[in-house]
Amino acid sequence: MRVVPPAGQSAWLTLLIAGAMAFLCVFALALSVAADRLAARWGEALSRTATVRISAPPTQMDEQTAIVLEVLRTTPGVATARLIPDDEQGALLEPWFGPDLPLDLLALPRLVEVTETPEGFDAMGLRLRLAAEAPGAVLDDHTRWRRPLVEAAARLRGLAVLSMVLIGGATAAMVTLAASASLAANAQVIAVLRLVGARDRFIARAFVRRFTLRALIGAALGTAAGMAALLAMPDTGESGGLLSGLGFAGPEWLYPLAVPPLAAVVAWAATRAAAFRVLRGVT
Repeated sequence: MRVVPPAGQSAWLTLLIAGAMAFLCVFALALSVAADRLAARWGEALSRTATVRISAPPTQMDEQTAIVLEVLRTTPGVATARLIPDDEQGALLEPWFGPDLPLDLLALPRLVEVTETPEGFDAMGLRLRLAAEAPGAVLDDHTRWRRPLVEAAARLRGLAVLSMVLIGGATAAMVTLAASASLAANAQVIAVLRLVGARDRFIARAFVRRFTLRALIGAALGTAAGMAALLAMPDTGESGGLLSGLGFAGPEWLYPLAVPPLAAVVAWAATRAAAFRVLRGVT
């Protein structure tokens, strides 16, 4: 005898809920991975470079620049030090001021691009040395750029985890409602089963097994749809920022495969609790 009907509103409701929530969970997981990858890429690029800005009167600019380059050449941990030409500075300023910026009429500071060795250099020691030998030079090791990226990535990961927790909670709530409705609709069947000696554990197991299987199938379909949607997203290249990394790479594609089993566990726990609660109220 079937305790749980093979079809009906509860069956479709469980499948749709599990599928939709798994689809959203895949995207929340992809957003977390993308944010972490983007912050790591930007942080790594910024951590390998630094900039020395030289501000001095025109009569002292060449002298200060030569001193800075000599200081950097003799600093342990500095791989290369390159003076950025005026045309490159103009290209950096062009997005804000346009292509007709009169650089020869502006008192722009000179910039020296510093590339670190894998061991890195002592930023504080270099600052003190520059302050003593070239007072117009200021070292920027990009710490103020890296810190917001790390914080933003941590917050995005936290939001993604919170989203997945909320998705799991909503799934449990909806599966509980569907299981409770199915149990209530089969009150007469449950009463007959009790008359022939069936225990509540046996009856609850039948509901738990059926709803867990439905949730697993729905979550598997939703996960497959989410992964297919990520694969179908256009490649925006490096210029796409966060969107360029929205997805999984290599072994990361195994991450979404954990969604269906987790959905089944959530459905199992929710249905089991609902079943015993409803059975205690059915006479």
